[in-house]
Amino acid sequence: MKISMPMVVTAADTVKRTISGTIVTWNEQGNTSVGPTVFAANSIEMKPVKLLLEHDRTRPIGKLLSHEVTASGIVATFKIANTMAGEDALIEATEGLRDGFSVGAQINEWTNVKGVMSITSATLDEVSLVTDPAIDSARVSEVAASENEAPKEDSAPATADADKPTEGDQVSDTTAPVPAVEEAVEAAKVETVAASRPAFYTTPRLEFTKAKYLENSVRAKLGDDVARQYVMAADDTTSNNAGLIPTRQLTEIINPLSNADRPAVDSVSSGVLPDAGMSFEIPKLTAVPTVGEEAEAAAIDETGMTNEFLSVSVKKYAGGQTFSVELLDRSSPAFFDELVRQMEYAYAKATDVAVIAGLVAGGTDGGNRTLDAAGFLDFVSDASVSVYKGTLGTATNILVSPEQWGNIMNLADAGRPIYQNLIGPSNQGGNLSGGAVRGNVLGLNLRVARNLATAAPTGDNSIIIINPDSYTWYESSRFRLQTNVALNGQIEVAYYGYGALATKVAAGAYKWMVA
Repeated sequence: MKISMPMVVTAADTVKRTISGTIVTWNEQGNTSVGPTVFAANSIEMKPVKLLLEHDRTRPIGKLLSHEVTASGIVATFKIANTMAGEDALIEATEGLRDGFSVGAQINEWTNVKGVMSITSATLDEVSLVTDPAIDSARVSEVAASENEAPKEDSAPATADADKPTEGDQVSDTTAPVPAVEEAVEAAKVETVAASRPAFYTTPRLEFTKAKYLENSVRAKLGDDVARQYVMAADDTTSNNAGLIPTRQLTEIINPLSNADRPAVDSVSSGVLPDAGMSFEIPKLTAVPTVGEEAEAAAIDETGMTNEFLSVSVKKYAGGQTFSVELLDRSSPAFFDELVRQMEYAYAKATDVAVIAGLVAGGTDGGNRTLDAAGFLDFVSDASVSVYKGTLGTATNILVSPEQWGNIMNLADAGRPIYQNLIGPSNQGGNLSGGAVRGNVLGLNLRVARNLATAAPTGDNSIIIINPDSYTWYESSRFRLQTNVALNGQIEVAYYGYGALATKVAAGAYKWMVA
């Protein structure tokens, strides 16, 4: 789980090659793929982890050097690798370009408190240096304030000699030049421009909003000349010359189509794929020794233990993109990062679909069902018995389609929700809410799987109850292959990985079937 918390880098030492800051604040709400989330105090188990760039495991830039658990959170220091990516990260953190922290954690225990996931036990998986921390606007305000401060009385006059470094001073080759007027005018939100010694200030750009227009209209009628000029400019801009107003494009990207969630993969056990071969074998017992009551001096019956090998096929999951070199060279740097992110999302969907297909193919048919309060309870009870008898293990997870998630939340007893998150209901059978796609019903960990929806999203196979030990997903690391085609200037990028689902005991899955 990637936890986007309001963390900002507090120090970046380019000499020692370290980056420090608070990576987690206790009891401060952040946003994750499952909705609002908070970490309870001392809820994270620390271990040596890598510092990644934007949660990309193929782009490590450092590793955890030290950490301190305080009453308010966790403060960590990372040693940055002496690589080009590490050098870029130090510069970006120092200059405030990429200065946020986001942690990735394995969630062990949690509760749902009024729609907010309160994590009480988790294991740190990785920490990433990211571009947009949640309090990015606060940092901008501080920069703006520092630019408007008056010079101190004991400051040296800005003479030609004052600009020369004195003995012992550090001379930086990254000192920003005084911006040109055109650059200052194009700044969308910054009203003043400052170099090491401010040379000039530009006139603030007029901000046209309904509220400001109404305020200035009233002031103009009262005789305010500045307000009258504002109204004239607004009328001329919005009516007569609307085509001259530039349309700004934000770097924020709206994506309601894909994400990195893999609820089916998370509902089965996981393993590391063997380092070679397109198939592998797992020994599986087919007969076990027996013990029986024997008469005195009678011969002991013998039952030999036998086994066979379960063969598991390795599959490749890959996707590619082709684009022009001009697009890469002349577009926003965010383009390539977003492209790789979307390819990772596509990979997540493909592998999740593969696990769902395996569960459906191997699972036990649960018989004809109708989803009402009694029918759902009967289904879960039957599944628990079937899974235990077939695997000698218990079912702990339940996958549901989004439609069935809504149906389960709608189950009620005399108008009182049975499975929704309420305060102390006498008949509550679970912990679900519309603000989280994970929850608990009848002691089973519920996950909502968008890829479980079929042509009839409340029909056959729209609910699957699972013993995770009966199905294991083996997976390799992800790979990215980039090739430049010299003749036409195209760039080809492939994103791929290898995975295999082992159906160890097929009876470990129990499927919903409609009446």
